[in-house]
Parts: sequence; structure tokens; C-alpha cells
Amino acid sequence: MKLTFALPLLALLSAPALAQAPAATPAPLPINAPAAVAADLSNRWTIELSSGGTVVVQLRPDAAPQAVERIKTLTRQGFYNGLLFHRVIPGFMAQGGDPKGDGTGGSPLPDVKAEFNSLPHLRGTVSAARAASPDSANSQFYIMFVPRISLDGKYTVFGRVISGMNFVDQIAPGEPPAEPTRIVRATLGG
Repeated sequence: MKLTFALPLLALLSAPALAQAPAATPAPLPINAPAAVAADLSNRWTIELSSGGTVVVQLRPDAAPQAVERIKTLTRQGFYNGLLFHRVIPGFMAQGGDPKGDGTGGSPLPDVKAEFNSLPHLRGTVSAARAASPDSANSQFYIMFVPRISLDGKYTVFGRVISGMNFVDQIAPGEPPAEPTRIVRATLGG
């Protein structure tokens, strides 16, 4: 049975979902990608937006190898091309990656196990969206507009915007937006 994202991300931030946080503290990771990770251009995820901007995300396979591999696999398949940002809350985050465009969909691939780590939810952080179960992430992701430390250790952080955050700020707001911003094309490399 395929799990869906029936619960919106904001609902997941309620007390019951927060109670599912891991008991162990993850090992500390550097906020910036290690030199070898940053030098590998396959760890750069480029998202061209319908609003005209381009966003580059530094992927962190050292922090969340399964989540990064899922993003890479789906990107190579062209999965994200044409998808919209279906849930954009100013002062919080922009969520996309759902083929249904309503927060309930995912890819045909199995869900990914949680990879909670010590990377903080800062402005530009990119994390895996999920349903109530920690192991229910699939294709959806969110980009933080502002820091939100209450999410730290409860969602899988797998990257951070290194270029084009000004374009992330311009993603059309709404739940769903009246005229949503779409991912025209997502690619890996340079």
C-alpha cells in the first residue's frame, strides 16, 4: 500500500507529530558541505522556475544519502519537470514535488526511511516533506524562507539553497496558490 501525504506539513508540526522525534541525538555535521561533497557537481540540484529564476541547491549525501539519491533518481527521470509548488506559506516555507499538486502524492518509488540529522532548518534549507510517519518521505520537499529550529531533528534535511534564494522568495504564495509557480526543469550538475 502506498502512503500519501494526506496531512499537510503544518499539521505535522503539531504535538503528536513532534512526539515521534528520534530519541538519539544525531552526530554533528558541518553546516556547509564538506569540500569533497561541494566539489562533486552531481551534488548540485538546479531548479528552473516558471517565474523566470533559477535556484541551485547543494545536496548533502553526507547527511542524508537515501534522500539525496531519491532526488537524483527522480530528477534524472524528469519527474519534477512541470510540477508546482502547491503549498507556500510566507514567513515559513515553499513545498513542492507532488505530482498531484495537492500534497497527497508521491513518486511510484517506495517511501524513503527518515535520515534525521543535525543540520538545522535555516533560511534556504531543503528538507523532505512527509506524512505523520517518519519513514513516509517520497518525492515532496520544502524550502525554508526563515529559520525554524522547532523542525530540527524531525525532518530529513538533505540540502541548502546556494544560489537563487531571491527567486525562492518570489514563489507564488497560497495553499494552493491561485497562480502557482512551477518547476520548469530540474537538473543535476553545474
